[in-house]
Amino acid sequence: MTTHLPPGLPIQWRTLFDRAGDSSLSLQGRIRQMLVSAILSGHLPPGSPAPSSRHLAESLGIARNTVVFAYQQLVAEGYLVSRERSGHFIADDVLRTHVRELEADPAPSAPSCTSKAITTSWSSRMVFHPSRQRNIVKPANWQSQPYPFVYAQFDASQFPTAEWRECCTKALSILDIRSWAPDLVTNDDAALIEEIRTQVLPRRGVWAETDEIVITVGAQHALYLLADLLMHGHTVVGMEDPGYPDARNTFAHRTERLMPLAIDQEGLCITPALADCDYIFLTPSHQCPTTVKLTMERRMALLALVEKSNGIIIEDDYETENSYDNVPSPALKSLDRNERVIYIGSLSKSFAPGLRIGYIVAPRALTHELRALRRLMLRHPSAYIQRAFAMFISLGHHHTLLRRLSVLHAERAGALTRALAEHLPEFDLVPISGGSSCWVQAPGVDTQLLADAALNQGVVIEPGHVFYHRQGSHSVNHFRMGFASIASERIPEGIARLAEVYRSLNAPAR
Repeated sequence: MTTHLPPGLPIQWRTLFDRAGDSSLSLQGRIRQMLVSAILSGHLPPGSPAPSSRHLAESLGIARNTVVFAYQQLVAEGYLVSRERSGHFIADDVLRTHVRELEADPAPSAPSCTSKAITTSWSSRMVFHPSRQRNIVKPANWQSQPYPFVYAQFDASQFPTAEWRECCTKALSILDIRSWAPDLVTNDDAALIEEIRTQVLPRRGVWAETDEIVITVGAQHALYLLADLLMHGHTVVGMEDPGYPDARNTFAHRTERLMPLAIDQEGLCITPALADCDYIFLTPSHQCPTTVKLTMERRMALLALVEKSNGIIIEDDYETENSYDNVPSPALKSLDRNERVIYIGSLSKSFAPGLRIGYIVAPRALTHELRALRRLMLRHPSAYIQRAFAMFISLGHHHTLLRRLSVLHAERAGALTRALAEHLPEFDLVPISGGSSCWVQAPGVDTQLLADAALNQGVVIEPGHVFYHRQGSHSVNHFRMGFASIASERIPEGIARLAEVYRSLNAPAR
């Protein structure tokens, strides 16, 4: 019985043989070197079959006897075991025995795959290091913690499983498959565009034509597209401070001229400095992270200002539907009469962020180029997911879900407000009028230290310093608490534990 190579593997062995071989060795020695390298690197795991001598010889274009002799030597050295009528297999204990031997004294019989070439320094080749930016970081195990006060994360108890499954099944009908299966190139699913245009946007007072809407892989993809298309090294971008870190990091990749803009209890402060901005990014419906709403007076003043200064507003209208009084403020885009507002929305943030469906509403001259730019990145978002989401909206499931979440989040917001008042009355909480998070000031403590200590008690909070344009004394005592992923009945105990941690950090030294 012979061992057969998986499809395509002969080409891989030829490549490995060429890369791993030391030209000073014999063919037999090069085969041994190649196989030892593959075994010790884990590409051929213990217990797995080695390629048959016939197939390996054919793929390398050498005599079979050369491979046979190499295998015999590897068996003698303990790398392979021979099984009658089955072929050769990687020894079960090969890593335990040979890796230890190599670390102590590399054996001549197990040549390593060293190269005389200069080691590539990837860090020096990179023109940008996004991993070094300040980002929102959640503990890897936050979902297993009993008190996860995190923002905009998946809540399995609220996912509309039956409804979403129904829509996914309908999207797999023969007629629908013929619509979404072909490459859409720069286009989007027409059904989803129509549902956004006629069902989603009108509730925000926004009216758009079909060619003024572009589907994106979430709101962050929308921000990246706009930054790539509209911003350069001298572009001045105004941003709320504190504000959305991912937007800040995306724009900072294109320009160093980011202008922090002050926020108060009425939202963005309207100052003459705004006239110097080419673009102003803001979250007027529920400001990120403070949750305050931009007043109507300031909305009108901002629109008047950008019309005089020839500026453009980028409106991230996240959590717009989640207003507890069911009277959401009109979107800035709905008040725009002179194409001064680019509107970004998300369909998936409210119940399953992993679906990654967002959209941009903008003048057709801009959306035409956005589609062309998106084609260079990923052509278009998954057409199947687009069609399923179109059905989810058209069948009324999306609107029903938003109404249910609004009631649920209002209940959780009340529980959180009461628990903070009872256990942490010294904390200053921005009143919660909608959304699924709140902004809290904790006097006398660095909230990063508070978050680290609270995690040991199963409580997850988000330190606030990352939301500020620059870190300083003004940024260390704020934090954000989300309540989309924690049941109402668990909130009081979670806050009680947070209070214990806070008291221990503030306890006077003895």
